[in-house]
Amino acid sequence: MDIINKISSTFWSTDIWLPPNTTWADIAPGSRPDVVHANYKDLIWPIPLAAVVMLVRYTLERFWISPVGKSLGIRSSRPKKAANVPILENAYAKSTRLDNKWLGPLSKQTDMSERQIERWWRLRRAQDKPSTLVKFCENTWRCIYYLYSFIFGVIVLWDKPWFWDVKSCWYGYPHQSISNDIWWYYMISMSFYWSLTGTQFFDVKRKDFWQMFIHHMVTLLLMSLSWVCNLHRVGSLVLVVHDCADIFLEAAKLTKYANYQKLCDAIFAIFTVVWIVTRLGFFPRLIYSSSVEAPQILPMFPAYYIFNTLLLMLLVLHVIWTYMILKIVVDSLQKGLMSGDIRSSDSEDLTDSSENVRMANGGSSSSRSKNKSSAIAGGVSQRKSHNASNHTADTEEKTTK
Repeated sequence: MDIINKISSTFWSTDIWLPPNTTWADIAPGSRPDVVHANYKDLIWPIPLAAVVMLVRYTLERFWISPVGKSLGIRSSRPKKAANVPILENAYAKSTRLDNKWLGPLSKQTDMSERQIERWWRLRRAQDKPSTLVKFCENTWRCIYYLYSFIFGVIVLWDKPWFWDVKSCWYGYPHQSISNDIWWYYMISMSFYWSLTGTQFFDVKRKDFWQMFIHHMVTLLLMSLSWVCNLHRVGSLVLVVHDCADIFLEAAKLTKYANYQKLCDAIFAIFTVVWIVTRLGFFPRLIYSSSVEAPQILPMFPAYYIFNTLLLMLLVLHVIWTYMILKIVVDSLQKGLMSGDIRSSDSEDLTDSSENVRMANGGSSSSRSKNKSSAIAGGVSQRKSHNASNHTADTEEKTTK
């Protein structure tokens, strides 16, 4: 126990996480009558709230989104099942990708031709894939959440001075009050990422599964640390900036599944513009403030450099993602339609099986991703596939989103 206490005290050293001449007691709740400091104990609330979020999602998908999808003619059935061949099932269990070296031995063991084995493999992989309706429901839910989160974030921040003047993020730090609306904005956002972390094991499996899992965890870690260190002002700005583009990304995906190709192309074009404006316009403004304006207002400390470095890394990811998006847009204009899914599953339907290179999350995301997020984004893989309007995040992507 002494060792654990020593490690904890070393990790949470005020020399690292707080400005000079500031202690944890100075920013504890109730330490000042004129300031409502963040309470680190509140970080437990997003976990039970995540269960509520998952219940809301299940209810919407079951009683509203799924019926709407069916009314639009979205396919809810899967391709026919592959024949039960134990030898091939054992080989498939080892790897879902068929190695050409296996064809000869498997052909001898099963008395099937190599072509029959390849066809069986394609059917078997398609059998593991979710139906289009399942993917439609997932993307519609995310679109609804990001729309709500962005609108709620704007409403919450509208009367906050730092929403209009980023320098206000640093005035009076770390003695900055947490209002009730900011408290709810943070808690609900964190509960959403906790829910993503849990439902990711049941949602559509994508090639960047573990990268996005890490992205969600990193996002939760960064939000938790920003809460503990009372950096909620700049944290709330990062959240609202990242939510905006994800609305159109998810909307483009669901219209693609509903076979509204022209609408999908239009929404994806809007997404591209909004992405560039927010991720390469507003977000760099936040980084400029944290890198140039903040040192002029308050004394620097190690945690500041940690957070600022992570924001810079996220900006680099945004530049990479923007390049990938523009590359897809140019390619799509040449072909006459959107044709790539940057967050596709490991393989699409049999009619959509030409996916390959992927785009980079989240941190976040950051965004992811998806990437919300990736983002962030910290952990998002790069790829490009056959369905461009289904493009992510994570990243962010939801990276540090």
